[in-house]
Amino acid sequence: MLTFTALKEKERHLRADFPETMGLRVHRAISWIGRAQKEPDDPDAAFLFHWIAFNAAYADETEFQSIPLGERAAFTDFFSRVVRLDTSRRIYRAIWSTYTGPVRLLLENRFVFHPFWQHTNGIPGHENWQDRFEASRKVFHKATQDGDTAKMLSLVFDRLYVLRCQLVHGGTTWGSYVNRGQVKDSAAILGTLMPLIADIMLDNPTEPWGRPFYPVIDAPEAGVSGSAKLG
Repeated sequence: MLTFTALKEKERHLRADFPETMGLRVHRAISWIGRAQKEPDDPDAAFLFHWIAFNAAYADETEFQSIPLGERAAFTDFFSRVVRLDTSRRIYRAIWSTYTGPVRLLLENRFVFHPFWQHTNGIPGHENWQDRFEASRKVFHKATQDGDTAKMLSLVFDRLYVLRCQLVHGGTTWGSYVNRGQVKDSAAILGTLMPLIADIMLDNPTEPWGRPFYPVIDAPEAGVSGSAKLG
């Protein structure tokens, strides 16, 4: 696993040539990766901090417009770009190396499968959630055989997003034993993937990663002071 220290050292070495918006984006992502790596014994916290790093890396200003792109579509575009730039296929190998552990367990866990919860909450049209669940696993296996890394990432993050919603919206208890497996597996997956994604971004600073919607603003007249310098 790439460490925060290694990523930060690389960022400091390269950032003078970064476009401003990309520099801010990757700087923020790496900062949250560093915070996540300080929580080896708290998977709830590690998962959430890594998810913030993911948001910092991929979120584009189009998400905040009146007609948002939609999270899944934004994920797909981002994953396609990252995979295209990952010429040594590090992400594919990372997913494959963790498949027999966290990834496989996540894909077999109905509690991070959105149609399961739709059915559980009585929303019509999801009575066949088990068929969808099995179909999703088959699609992942085919993507693995085909080496379709972007599809693999999309399917994994579909499950991770369900857990993200559970945690962020108070749908689970901190440290609860009933969901330890899915939280630990998800934190491990993000802990493997997010440093790789940040490293790929560092290697490709001129790629159009998008403009952060919340740039650093120096506004002393409003009693708020910021700095455009990256620490």
